[in-house]
Amino acid sequence: MWRILFGILLGLTLAPLLVYGWVRYGHPPVAVADRPLPFEREITHAPLNARIDREMPKTAPIDSDEQNLVAGAQIYHDDCAACHGFYGKPSKFAGHMYPSAPQLWAKHRNSDVVGVSDDPLGETFWKVDNGIRLSGMPAFHDVLSQTEIWQVSLLLANADKPLPPAALPLVRGEETAAATPGSTASQQKP
Repeated sequence: MWRILFGILLGLTLAPLLVYGWVRYGHPPVAVADRPLPFEREITHAPLNARIDREMPKTAPIDSDEQNLVAGAQIYHDDCAACHGFYGKPSKFAGHMYPSAPQLWAKHRNSDVVGVSDDPLGETFWKVDNGIRLSGMPAFHDVLSQTEIWQVSLLLANADKPLPPAALPLVRGEETAAATPGSTASQQKP
């Protein structure tokens, strides 16, 4: 009986010391090129998804109108495109991040879904507002206003729909907009 208890106690003592030694002096996967740990994606996504589901807003306080979509396109152009790419122009370094930054103007494989347009709007808002730890996704809570975060979230939710003409040059990565908000030009897909 005492041998069993001693073995359990020894195991409970040695296991944390071995893990500490491996982390401190071993070679855990810390470089982007390293292979991920077994079940790393599952271990990190379960609590992330649970928290987002619990905290994400259910409705947007602004409308998905031309003014907000164009404003969202300007925010995306200025603050998001370096990692997430423009329409038809993927980011040069997104694939070299771990996890890689999703290209938000690219269609999913075997689908018409573009970027995160199939995600609930509140989920996109939560990710932009709070960021995602250890992913390269920063929190914009203290960088953008709540309205600006909603504007870029609305833009991304509508990435698979026709956008206002004034938003198109911005999501394509062109420096100047060809049209202005309120123009009568027909809406186009990016």
